Amino acid sequence: MPNSLFRPFTLKGLTLPNRIVMAPMTRSFSPDGIPGDDVAAYYRRRAEGGVGLIVTEGTGIERTGSTNDPNVPNFFGAALPGWGKVVTETHAGHGLIAPQLWHVGAAINHANKTPPEQESPSGLFKPGKPWGKAMADSDVADAIAAFARAAGDAKRLGFDAVELHGAHGYLIDQFFWTGTNARDDRYNGPTIAERARFAADILAAVRAEVGPDFPVIIRISQWKQQDYGFKVATNPAELTEWLTPLVDAGADILHCSQRRFWEPEFPEIDGDEGLNFAGWAKKITGVPTITVGSVGLSGEFIAGFGGEASQPASIDNLLERLDREEFDLVGVGRALIVDPDWALKVRDGRMDELKDFDRSALATLV
Repeated sequence: MPNSLFRPFTLKGLTLPNRIVMAPMTRSFSPDGIPGDDVAAYYRRRAEGGVGLIVTEGTGIERTGSTNDPNVPNFFGAALPGWGKVVTETHAGHGLIAPQLWHVGAAINHANKTPPEQESPSGLFKPGKPWGKAMADSDVADAIAAFARAAGDAKRLGFDAVELHGAHGYLIDQFFWTGTNARDDRYNGPTIAERARFAADILAAVRAEVGPDFPVIIRISQWKQQDYGFKVATNPAELTEWLTPLVDAGADILHCSQRRFWEPEFPEIDGDEGLNFAGWAKKITGVPTITVGSVGLSGEFIAGFGGEASQPASIDNLLERLDREEFDLVGVGRALIVDPDWALKVRDGRMDELKDFDRSALATLV
C-alpha cells in the first residue's frame, strides 16, 4: 500500500485523511450558472471514494464576464443555495471541499464570440491579440471585492477552505504575465512582485473576509493556455520574488500546476531529476504545496481533453517525491473524472481496476 499518500495532513485545524486532492476541472453541467442535485451528487461520490480534499470546478465571481460558458457555475446570487447543497452532500459523504473562485479575464468565450464584456489587465488575450476591454481602476477594485465576497460566502456556506484560480492564463495570471499586462499603474512594473500585486491584494481582501484560521489556497502555473512554454519565473530568484508576496498576503497553500508533474522546474540547477514546480515553491516559501499534472495517467491532460486517450500509469515516482517531502499534497484530475473510487483503489492496491480516460467521459457526470 502506498502509505505516503494516505498519511493525514493538518493545516489550521483542518485535517485531511490523506494527501489526495481532487483537482478543479471544468465540467459545464450547471445551466444558467446554477449547480443542481447532479453536481452535488458528483462531488459526494468523490468524497465517498476517499478523496482527502475536493477542489470544485472553477466558479465565477460576481463580475460580468467572469465565466466564458453559460453552463459553468457561478458563486454568487441564485447559485449559492446549490453550493450549499454541494457542501451538505460532500460532508454527508465524509469529505472536505473548497470552491475554486475564478475569473477568466480575456479568455475567449466560445459560446459568445462578441467580447465587449470580457475584461483583463490591458484588453489582451495574449501578446498581440486584443480581446475585450482593459480594466479601469474601479474595475480592479470591484474584482478584488468580488473575490473577497465569494470567499466569505464560501465560509458561511460551510466550505472547509477556498481556492483562488491564479493560473493558466486567466485573469489573475494575466496580471502576472508581461505579455498581457501593459498597465501603467501599481499593478504592473518591471518586477514580478509588482505584477503580483493584484493577486496579493485579492489574497489580503480574502484573508480579511474569512479571518486568520480559514485555509486559503491559490493555484498558480508557469504555463499559459496561450503559451505552453512560457515561464513567469525563469530562475529561483524570480520565483521567490513572485511567490513571497502571495504568501505574505495570506496564501496558506500553493497549488502548483504543471502539465507533467515529474518534470524538473529548473533542470539547469538540479538536473533532470530535480525539484518540480511544487518542490521549488515549497523550498522557497516554506508553505505547503500541491503538485498536479498528469498524475496516474499516461499522456498529459491538455492532450487528454483534446481527444488523446490515456491509460493508468505508475505513481512510483510520485510516491518517491512525496516520501522525501518535495511537496505535501497531490492533485488528481482526469482519473477522478472517470472513477470516483480512484483513491480507494490505489489505497487497497487494486491497480488493475483503475480506468482509462478518454474525452467521451466529459459528456456525463459519473
